[in-house]
Amino acid sequence: MKIAVLGAGTWGTALSQVLAENGNEVGLWHYNNKTAEEMQVSRNHPNLNSFSFHENINIISEFSRIPVNTPLVIAIPSHVVRETLAKMKSINPSLVVCASKGIENNSMQLMSNVIVESTGWNEDSVVALSGPSHAEEVCSKMPTAIVAACSNKANARYIQQLFSNEYFRVYTNTDIIGVEIGGAVKNVIAIAGGICSGLDLGDNTKAALLTRGLWEISRLGEFLGAKNETFYGLSGIGDLIVTAFSEHSRNRKVGELLAKGNSLEEIYGKMNMIAEGINTTKSLYQLNQKYNINMPICEETYNVLFLQKPPIRAIKDLMQRELVDEVI
Repeated sequence: MKIAVLGAGTWGTALSQVLAENGNEVGLWHYNNKTAEEMQVSRNHPNLNSFSFHENINIISEFSRIPVNTPLVIAIPSHVVRETLAKMKSINPSLVVCASKGIENNSMQLMSNVIVESTGWNEDSVVALSGPSHAEEVCSKMPTAIVAACSNKANARYIQQLFSNEYFRVYTNTDIIGVEIGGAVKNVIAIAGGICSGLDLGDNTKAALLTRGLWEISRLGEFLGAKNETFYGLSGIGDLIVTAFSEHSRNRKVGELLAKGNSLEEIYGKMNMIAEGINTTKSLYQLNQKYNINMPICEETYNVLFLQKPPIRAIKDLMQRELVDEVI
């Protein structure tokens, strides 16, 4: 089968490799023509060590070469999903797999909503793919489990079959809202976790932060209509754990650099890949301001990122909030 993957970053590349090894012919799109040509010739990815593209993967940069009426996997940064898809309305994919994690600034919409709104494609044809899955480990064929979520369960099961193999296992879920929220907000909590690591605050602090962070994810999910049990699965607590603790995590790295005194501008200069949690932090702040959802960890992360609040001050302010009952 021919499959298009939009986004030749590390995650789009890892998903392309899985699909190719499952016997599919993959057109992997990169926005930069020169980079696409270099990867097509070298068969290597600049951000993945000891990796070679499968022979079934063809790296392209022209929209005209993207296969039509086939499954389309979206793995580009969340802040460019709308503008990129607006140029692709004629593609008309058979199914859309959203592997981009984030909440759009200003509109405060999840990626599935952005996809439908910017293209007019049927919302029942959009499947969210999320879970604890660093690209580096997927490319090394380390056992990985994620979840495919869609309001149409048959479509989720189709994607489950398309991706699953001996090292990449896919579960299904019909709660696409919950799966997308978990995948987006965990990046913000992971930035806060990185701050804790950068300040050498220890295991007690990190455990408390992740537990209360999961509570904030659940609270947002309840507000937006998700199922609470989704956040205790792969796309919730699973993705939160791996993103907050892994050495591969870009969002954790952002937090560590903030704790060491780096400004946001300096962090952008030191990283050659996108940390989705930065933009999502701004979206969550906008949601909190508009609807008063009460997400203190996310709010303090925003204060450190965008208002230059000292990280240690943010931690102290979280610890000195009004004392309340733990509500489960």
